[in-house]
Order: sequence, then C-alpha cells, then structure tokens
Amino acid sequence: MFLEPQETMPQTSVVFSSILGPSCSGQVQPGMGERGGGAGGSGDLIFQDGRLISGSLEALMEHLVPTVDYYPDRTYIFTFLLSSRVFIPPHDLLARVGQICLEQRQQLEAGSEKAKLKSFSAKIVQLLKEWTEVFPYDFQDEKAMAELKAITHRVTQCEEENGTVKKAIAQMTQSLLLSLAARSQLQELREKLRSPAMDKGPVLKAKPPAAQKDILGVCCDPLVLAQQLTHIELERVGSIHPEDLMQIVSHMDSRDKHRCRGDLTKTYSLEAYDNWFNCLSMLVATEVCRVVKKKHRTRMLEFFIDVARECFNIGNFNSMMAIISGMNLSPVARLKKTWSKVKTAKFDVLEHHMDPSSNFCNYRTALQGATQRSQMANSSREKIVIPVFNLFVKDIYFLHKIHTNHLPNGHINFKKFWEISRQIHEFMTWTQVECPFEKDKKIQSYLLTAPIYSEEALFIASFESEGPENHMEKDSWKTLRTTLLNRA
Repeated sequence: MFLEPQETMPQTSVVFSSILGPSCSGQVQPGMGERGGGAGGSGDLIFQDGRLISGSLEALMEHLVPTVDYYPDRTYIFTFLLSSRVFIPPHDLLARVGQICLEQRQQLEAGSEKAKLKSFSAKIVQLLKEWTEVFPYDFQDEKAMAELKAITHRVTQCEEENGTVKKAIAQMTQSLLLSLAARSQLQELREKLRSPAMDKGPVLKAKPPAAQKDILGVCCDPLVLAQQLTHIELERVGSIHPEDLMQIVSHMDSRDKHRCRGDLTKTYSLEAYDNWFNCLSMLVATEVCRVVKKKHRTRMLEFFIDVARECFNIGNFNSMMAIISGMNLSPVARLKKTWSKVKTAKFDVLEHHMDPSSNFCNYRTALQGATQRSQMANSSREKIVIPVFNLFVKDIYFLHKIHTNHLPNGHINFKKFWEISRQIHEFMTWTQVECPFEKDKKIQSYLLTAPIYSEEALFIASFESEGPENHMEKDSWKTLRTTLLNRA
C-alpha cells in the first residue's frame, strides 16, 4: 500500500528545502495556478482527490514547465526530475523543456505582452535553478550543458529583458560549475584511493604476534568507537545523491535503452558505500580471529558487542548490522570455546533487533522510532538516522518490481514514483545531518587502513585458534594447509 504523496516530509537541507518547499502535497498549491489544457496537456494527466497519479510522458513534461499563470508544485519538480531518467535521458528532457519554453515565449512575443514575458522568463530561470541545485550531475553531460545554454540564451535574447533574470542566470551557472568541479575532484580522489577490501591484507601463513596493535590498543571505549564509525558513515553516505539511488531502478529496467557507459560511473558512490559495510564486517572478523589467547578473543567479542549496542543507541543501524554480520561470519561463529566465555545476553538483544523474519519487522520498528526521534530532535545527536543500506536498496528494488512503470492505458504510473521519491527524499534527509561527534583521526585511520584478512586467512586463523571439530572442518583445514604448502 502506497503512502500518499501529500504526507509531510522531514526537514532537510537548504537545497532540498528550496525545491520541496514548505508543502509536499503533490497537489497544486494555492496561488500556483493550474496548467493549461490542450493536446497533450492536462487532459493526459489523471488526478485522484487532487493528486496526480498518472499521465503520458509528454503530458508530465508539459506539467513540469511553468506558464504565466502556473508554477509546478516543488514536490512534483523533485519527483519528476528524479523519476524521468527511467524513461528519458536528462539532456533529452532538457531539450524538450526548451522546446516547450520556446513555443510559449513565441506566443507571448506575438501578443506583445512584455510584463507577462518577463514573468514567464523569471519562472523558467527558477525552474532551471532548482534543477541545477538538486541534480547538478545531470549537467556534466555536454549535451545537457548545451541545452541549458540554449534555453538561457532564449530567455535573455530580448533586449528589454529584465536585468534581474540575467543576473539570476549568471549566478545559477556559476553555482552549477562550482558544484560540478567539486564533484569531479571528489571522484578523482576516490578513484586514487579505491582498492578492493580483500586486497588489503595477504593470506597469512601464521597468526601475527600477540604484541601487534589491535583495535583495543587504539580505542577501548565502545561509545567513542561507535561515534567514530558514525563519522565515517555520514561522510560516506553524504556522497550519495538522489540520482545515484534512482540508478537502482534504471539498472533493472529493461525499457532503459538510453543508458551509456558513462552512466555506470554514477553507481560508484553506491558501490563504495556497500564496500564500506563489507570492509567493516571483515575488520571485525579479522580483529577477533587474529587474537592468539582465548581470554583476549572473548574480550574482543564483548567489546564489539558493546560497540554495536552503542551504534544502535546512536541510530547508526548500518554499522551495527556490519558488526553483527562480522561476528556471524563462519570463521568467528565456529569459535565455540571462545563464545562459551562471552556474556551473550546483549548480543542476543542485538540479533533480535536484526532478526530477518517478517521482513526485518523488529529493525523497521526501531528505524521508525529513530526517525520519529529525528523529526522531533532538539540536538544534532538525536537527528542521526543511518539505515541499513542493503535493506534500503532492497526496499527500492521490490517497490520497483512489484509496481509497473506503465498502466494498461500507456500512462506512466506516477503514484509509484511518488512513493519511490518519498523514500529517497527521506534517505537524503538522513544523509545531510552534520555529525555532532568530535573526529578522532587516529581511530578513523585505523578503521579505514588496518589490514583486513581475506576469507581464506580468516579460516586459517580460526582453525589455529580452535582446531576443526567435524569432518567438514577437517577437510577444509587440510585443503587450506595444502594451499599454503604449495605457495611456499
């Protein structure tokens, strides 16, 4: 069942607030006017209780473009610009917007209505401003930038055009170029630092000496480590943009014929964030398995249980899930003698929160509670909500798969995209919370650069700590030892 698009979305950053405005109804707002009819106009849009639920692509594109008496609802602008890329590339959409603008401008010029012409021009610039602020990545394409220049040229080509409009265009263009440059620099930096998690550490022949530094030698306070993990989470998730999340839909859509190789790079931020989850899980497993003495391994497990609990209290569910996943990896889970010494009551509570039954019902209840806390928060600490990213992606995936893009009459099922947009907007709201915790470079450096064992190395370390107990484990251990001898 869909949540209606008129529900109030949480407060967010200046950029998202500007485009979503104070109202998020999905309805025509008072004073905004109605879009004119005509062929392909509002006659091809279907409303239910004042809410737009479907329409042809052409009609939806026309509904995006302002007129003298109409400006689109800001929630509609965000939702359509976000979802339209499933059906049409941004530069083609921009070209069509330019054509509609030109047709309207020519009609106004023919009527010699200068005041209306200035009003129309200002509204077009406002639409482009909102587009470039929220989806600047759409304009990295040369075609899109050319279309943007063409539209702004048409808007300003009249000699008597309002100077305010020209100034607004100049400011918009400058802001866009700065945003694109910043993203480009960030992408280049990430490419330099990019390395697969499993390449961080070699397959080890033997366990390291007990004196080697471990996480407890860097940070022995579970709360502090949870706070530093939250810092890293917010930094990483902050690089994800709405259009990146829409790639989840675009990648799966067989109708999506317009994508090119360049579009694939847009998913890098998603892959990088997913890799961070895997790295953290493997780091937890490495820290446990590399410990020589059972007493110290027990302490390490209890430490990470406490860290996971602090992550839960903060609202950092992604790190919490990664830690639990690391402790549930086979090389760690099989250490029965070690686990027998662990006080597992707190771990059982954590696993209850992350119980996958009933579609992670317990987790979703906790997430809802954190969301409500965030909406009513008086401090930055209470605003933190970092959902389990893999589950969020799966939610978008199933929402896309269960509901069709097109209705039997050929209309785009816009009700579906209202809901996808709502979920993505809520996620983006969470990503833009400023981390209130002081950054500890030493701890973060360890978390991000400490050697991580491969799966093979984890099993070797695990078997060296506690020998194989059954035929399957004995066969695995024998195979691993043979592999090591052959390499030697």
